[in-house]
Amino acid sequence: MLLQDDLLSKIIEQLIGAGADFAEVYVEDTRKRQFTYLNARPDRAVSGHTLGAGIRIFSGTEQIYTYTNDLSEKGLRRAAENAAAALKSRTKIPLVPPEQAQIFNPRPEGLTTRDSDFHWQQLALVDETARAVNSLVTQVQADMTETVKTVQIMNSEGINRSEVRNYLSAIAFAYAEDGGEKENGHKRTAFLGTSDDWDQVDFRDLGQGAAEQALRILRAEWAPAGEMPVLIDSAFGGVIFHEACGHGLETTSVAKNASVFCGKLDERIADECVTAIDDGTLLGDYGSLEIDDEGEPTQRTVLIEKGILKSYLVDKIGARKTGYKITGSGRRQDYRFAPTSRMRNTFIAPGESTFEEMLKDIDYGLYAKDLGGGSVMPGTGSYNFAVNEAFIVRNGKIEKQVKGASLIGTGIETLGRIKKVGKELKLAAGTCGSVSGMIPVTVGQPPILVSKLTVGGKV
Repeated sequence: MLLQDDLLSKIIEQLIGAGADFAEVYVEDTRKRQFTYLNARPDRAVSGHTLGAGIRIFSGTEQIYTYTNDLSEKGLRRAAENAAAALKSRTKIPLVPPEQAQIFNPRPEGLTTRDSDFHWQQLALVDETARAVNSLVTQVQADMTETVKTVQIMNSEGINRSEVRNYLSAIAFAYAEDGGEKENGHKRTAFLGTSDDWDQVDFRDLGQGAAEQALRILRAEWAPAGEMPVLIDSAFGGVIFHEACGHGLETTSVAKNASVFCGKLDERIADECVTAIDDGTLLGDYGSLEIDDEGEPTQRTVLIEKGILKSYLVDKIGARKTGYKITGSGRRQDYRFAPTSRMRNTFIAPGESTFEEMLKDIDYGLYAKDLGGGSVMPGTGSYNFAVNEAFIVRNGKIEKQVKGASLIGTGIETLGRIKKVGKELKLAAGTCGSVSGMIPVTVGQPPILVSKLTVGGKV
């Protein structure tokens, strides 16, 4: 634990005594180091340390939040006084004694089990492998990041829980150039683990994968534009559901009536082939937790079951505002942010169709093999996502690779147009930004066939 129970109990008592009807102290100690290899040599090694506490109180559905990096009793009491001073109404409620402290995942910290030489050797391997693929590969960047986050949460409802979370991430970028044209490719892996778990990563594969993708894109023709069926591949293809639908299922939006999914519980919003899940319990996946940042046990939440909307993602304040049951989805970047309802590992569940069956359904359309970044309007779910790698499909067969494509639509409309879902689920790690900051997540899906999407490209 980071702070003594009796100190946190004093702060909780102070806040409840001041008239709050809920009080919470969140303490965090995060240590991080990142190694970057660029221009075929070590570029920089950066380390960071985040230490502080967030104090949150409720008065009905009003939420007040303050934070401090002074973890002395004086510093915490001062932050508590600042929070209590903002209360507009005051109540008197019984205080629930804190439970016996529970510590989840007391893993070794893992930041010192491998020295810097190990990291530089792995990153050099990425660089050498990528450059060896083809002389057209002109630049390579490779990064390794290790993060150890320890959190401690105590609240006025008796929660007294801590968790140690260890994150590993490695990514390779490769740039290929020919005749004045330049394209880039990348490949990433990220998961929960200590430095010892780097042995699971094939660093040669990272470099080769990034370089080969850059070369494929470099040689591709420009994509056409128009409406057409689109077969979206597995893994990071799930980013569309995450961004265009998942955020609209968080009570962060639902409680404000700012989502197209408001009021649609138990209604059909997709074909029977679509089941979507947000699961924080998957072993080792990047968005997994044992407890969320409100101290609630994480869980598997079925959002859509056979096309029917079954649940939202609900944090503590969201539950107060909507009456829905908490789903263990309260998350935050660090102690400077109040938690909000956020996704964990979010994916479309496997269906019954084969990849070949879905291809045969397309007379003329697009196969989106790998998606890139994009933009989303949270309230409407309108999105525009770049496609890193795409192929024209004609008469049920993949014809040729194209580049410069984008997918344009809305989440709820796209859900309704998913006609087939593949059998093989793959997940991909990433980070997600929202009102409570950047957090590690996983997205995913099997291949899915969307009957019609607007494809941006060259007219």
